[in-house]
Amino acid sequence: MRFLMVSTFYPPFSFGGDAISVQQLSRALVRRGHSVTVVHDVDAYQALHPGPARVAASEVDDGVQVIGLKSRWGALSPLLVHQLGRPVLHSRRLRDLLGAGRFDVVTFHNPSLIGGPGILTWPRDSVTVYVAHEHWLVCPTHVLWRYRRERCDRRECLRCVASYRRPPQLWRYTGAINRALRSIDLVLALSEFSRSKHREFGLEREMLVLPNFIPDALPGRDATEPPQQRPYFLFAGRLERIKGLDDVVPVWRRVLDADLLIAGQGEHGDHLKRLAAGLPSVRFLGQLTREELFRYYRHAVAVLVPSEGYEASSLVLLEALSAGTPVLARAVGPLRELVAASEAGELFSAAEELPALVDRLSRDPAHRARLSDNARKAIRERWAESVVVPRFLALVAEQAARKRIPRTPAD
Repeated sequence: MRFLMVSTFYPPFSFGGDAISVQQLSRALVRRGHSVTVVHDVDAYQALHPGPARVAASEVDDGVQVIGLKSRWGALSPLLVHQLGRPVLHSRRLRDLLGAGRFDVVTFHNPSLIGGPGILTWPRDSVTVYVAHEHWLVCPTHVLWRYRRERCDRRECLRCVASYRRPPQLWRYTGAINRALRSIDLVLALSEFSRSKHREFGLEREMLVLPNFIPDALPGRDATEPPQQRPYFLFAGRLERIKGLDDVVPVWRRVLDADLLIAGQGEHGDHLKRLAAGLPSVRFLGQLTREELFRYYRHAVAVLVPSEGYEASSLVLLEALSAGTPVLARAVGPLRELVAASEAGELFSAAEELPALVDRLSRDPAHRARLSDNARKAIRERWAESVVVPRFLALVAEQAARKRIPRTPAD
């Protein structure tokens, strides 16, 4: 089949796990003989990350045809989409891509700054899928993190958006998203928690749950040489307040026999480094390559996932499990769900609980070995590419049959 992936961000013009998930799905489909094109918005990335482009705007990525939209007007393009809820400067190119007969399946992943809700209605003769990698459908900030300091439990959107120094999106008060989603054949959430949050915050459209997955082959996952000899716990992700390290870093004043290694970059990094001043056991690794990251996953005592916000899922958590590494996760949102399903980690509600959990994982090798075995088993049975991607394709085929769309066979 011919797939078109529509996403605001796509590696390397991206910031985190959402775009990596789009890339992994695209590559997995190509490996199964399907034709995949990705269109993403270079202008949106550069508006949020000023500087020269790191690669050409159009390229082939492991068999995936990648189209990077770029306008001579730069940041004006995503700003217009943000404010109007539909494409403007890239409208002609997108209408051509979404036109009749081009693709069998159009899958939308975070269309926030490439097309808004308006673009969801454009495909006419394709199976259409929306994958909710974040909570953009019900939250202007995508993450249900109110006033940049707390989890959101009720709508205070105008004041909250002002705290992010963003202009309000008036189209959100017109029902545009719920109307646009009536045109989509299949709407997917990444976790039961995310599905329930979308419903709680007013999404009318029914969602099915299909989790993220881990590719069957990943570079560095089985690395045998540890990056250091001293035991360590690992955090990997963007350094932002919502990721929950503020109360974790000071805990390491009470942890004597293991390091805390922090991989990633972000605007909150300087603050975290000040918190870690005088703590030689807390080290900042900066941005790692995927291969380097999996080497650190593989040899960690455990991977810390202390997010305080409501994520849709956690790719870092699944990556850790795929390396056979237990997780220590905050009992918030889908993290509780993932740890319970895998039986491969420990949950904590307050950072004060961490020293005892760290000590047990460090000093009880039999306990850690059980969690490690559970991690590998859970990936094989629940979150492997060979499990999730066939389910995705079956859902697509079911929609194609319902719409009586003839399938273009894989090459």
